[in-house]
Formats: sequence, C-alpha cells, structure tokens
Amino acid sequence: MTLQHPANRGGDRPGRFARLAEYASNFTSSPAFFGVCMVLVGIVIGAHFAKLEVTWLLLAGESMTAVTLLLLALLKNSERRAEHAIQLKLDAIAAALLETREGKPGTAVHSLREAIKIEDDT
Repeated sequence: MTLQHPANRGGDRPGRFARLAEYASNFTSSPAFFGVCMVLVGIVIGAHFAKLEVTWLLLAGESMTAVTLLLLALLKNSERRAEHAIQLKLDAIAAALLETREGKPGTAVHSLREAIKIEDDT
C-alpha cells in the first residue's frame, strides 16, 4: 500500500474509498445527518440528566468521540480532493495563458476546457 494523494489513487475511475468518501460527504452535509447528531447529543444529555451508570455515560461520550474522529478523517479527505482539483485547474490556466501569450494555442487550451468543464456548463 502506497501513500498517494487521494485524487491520484485508482487512475481515472474513483476507487471504493473515494466513492464511499463522496457518499459520506454528501450524507454528512444533509439535514438527515444533522438530525442524527441532534439525537446523539440528546442521548448524551439525557444520560447525564438520568444519572445513568458511568459505563453508559462513557459509552455515550465515546460514541460522540468516534463520530468526531470519522468526520475529521472525512473532512481531510474532502479537503485533499478539493485541493487537487483546484491545483489541476490552476495548472491548466497557467499553461493556457503561456500558450496564448506565445501566440500558439495548443493542447493547454484544450486541457483548460477539460479542467474547468466549460462544455458541461453550457
């Protein structure tokens, strides 16, 4: 197993982890996940008010810690994918500007169109 940038793993097709991370990212930014978090916080608060045994309080607190850790890993993955996408676009813009400045538009302009997906928006 090699440590590569998340955007470089799996070639052109996203791998299982990339698809899972994308799905999880979409879910965690949804109102449903906010509701799940509110229920989890309510359970923790309820456990404290009910003066449950320490075991149950630890279980509630550890579940919140686990969710926090998973969200942190997901956030970092999402950040890295976005960073890579932005860098690809900046590289394409720089190459296209250089080609245009030299007066010979070529493959960089085509790469720029692909990077910013200009045809998809029109």
